Amino acid sequence: MQPSSPLSTDHRLRLLRDMIRVRVLEEECAQLYGQEKIRGFLHLYIGEEAVATGVLDCLTDDDAVFATYREHGHALLRGMSADSIMAEMFGKATGCSGGRGGSMHLFDASLKFYGGNAIVGGHLPVAAGMALAQKHDGAGALTACFFGEGAMAEGEFHEAMNLSALWNLPVLFCCENNRYAMGTSLATSESETDLALKASAYGISAWAVDGMDVEATRRETERAVTAIRGGAGPIFLEFQTYRFRAHSMFDPDRYRDKEEIERWRQRDPIRLLAERLETDAGVSAAAIDDIRAEAAAEVAAAVAHADAAPLEPEADLNRHVYRREPT
Repeated sequence: MQPSSPLSTDHRLRLLRDMIRVRVLEEECAQLYGQEKIRGFLHLYIGEEAVATGVLDCLTDDDAVFATYREHGHALLRGMSADSIMAEMFGKATGCSGGRGGSMHLFDASLKFYGGNAIVGGHLPVAAGMALAQKHDGAGALTACFFGEGAMAEGEFHEAMNLSALWNLPVLFCCENNRYAMGTSLATSESETDLALKASAYGISAWAVDGMDVEATRRETERAVTAIRGGAGPIFLEFQTYRFRAHSMFDPDRYRDKEEIERWRQRDPIRLLAERLETDAGVSAAAIDDIRAEAAAEVAAAVAHADAAPLEPEADLNRHVYRREPT
């Protein structure tokens, strides 16, 4: 395969803008959770933005996307409006799932964005099923399935990998290896910590990617996507990344050393790309500040929308609820 062409400055700026949009949204959600405007569980993506940004930049509108409960950034970059996301966070009727799903269940079939899935690993077989349908359709679409490394300890992971390999399905398995499945480190949960090697046991191509570098993430995703569209079958990418915040807002984060977190913060994907753009493309700090201001305005408008949006009427509470009538 020919190496991809270097990205233009405009393209790199778009990647930076996408990462910043996700970061600003997530930081605002953390504040709103503290104010009890967002309730329930909240899992933040801060630090991992390069993965969703780099992968989704390589997909088409015809491709399908499955994500975990740490999916706000994926939903935003897939095309879901910040208004729809924030209203769902607030439990409002104008949210993408009508206010019934909340943070962990963002969903928009019109965008081929199929969750937001709260069960660890539960969406992997569904993603394989979608890829099977795409193969039969023959239109060249593929499925990208995001999951954490903790899902690799679940039976659904092995079932999905096995069937995808057997049936040569067009699915890209995107393992977001942030090194901690909830509070359990990779070394204490997996006997084989080389996850790409583990995945390759199913007879598919698999390799590790620097998930803190959005340009590397995009480059390797483009390589994988091109191969899948060419008939190579499933591919597994291990994106080596790190979440700067705890597993969830309920998590006291006592299982990681502060020094470790700080070391990873030195590789903040937003800062890495911003510094490169300033150094080798002459992009000014003021221009990057303008991008942050645009993102802040977008999120502020979404919060205002969510505040003003209505709750679901009580009369509608039985809608979408299956009830078995007595016989």
